[in-house]
Amino acid sequence: MADSNEMTINLVVLGRTQTGKSAAGNSLLGSSDFESRRSPSSVTTCCSLGRSCRISGIIRRNGCEVALRVRVLDTPSYPHSSLSKEQVRDAVRSALARHFGEEGLHLALVVLRADLPLCADERDHTIQFIQELLGPTWKDFTAVLLTHADKAEETAFTEEAYLHSASSTLLSLLSSVQHKYIFLDNQKSIIKEERATVLRKLLNFIRQNNYQVLLLKHSKE
Repeated sequence: MADSNEMTINLVVLGRTQTGKSAAGNSLLGSSDFESRRSPSSVTTCCSLGRSCRISGIIRRNGCEVALRVRVLDTPSYPHSSLSKEQVRDAVRSALARHFGEEGLHLALVVLRADLPLCADERDHTIQFIQELLGPTWKDFTAVLLTHADKAEETAFTEEAYLHSASSTLLSLLSSVQHKYIFLDNQKSIIKEERATVLRKLLNFIRQNNYQVLLLKHSKE
């Protein structure tokens, strides 16, 4: 973020198979960089970095418009249909250090399906996995993306009603990350205005964390 007329945010998407993780990454980039399709097995098998073009009209500083660039690291799911937890963890850890080692990570986005319940074991395994990747300050650098929000809307759930009816397991996860969450519709290509809204919310999360970055070094522990 050395250029005062341009800002880059570094994001990593994490989640289980078929949560819409890669599709969410494409929505954030406004592209189709990451393969995303329905499959009986995990589609993403290696980490991949996508970069957006310059995005205007999102952020202003000192009365002047600042162009935004978004970099998203897509990752294999955990649990994975063909990779062990250790293989996924080591691959993600190495990719984070390689791509964001100097600039740092702004946010890890945990992708969950809004139309499926979150069980306590899944929450605990997710938190443990993120802690292993990001360390003790993981809560400051983690937000939740609730995908397939259109499915919840089909059952007449507004965002407020959804959260009111959500399980204590999901609510405790949202509370642990200081209620940093975003609803996202993965069933259709995100339109420009919706993408701008999502990016502004992410920037607000980053701003709340005083624009800090998490510096990651490769370790084979």
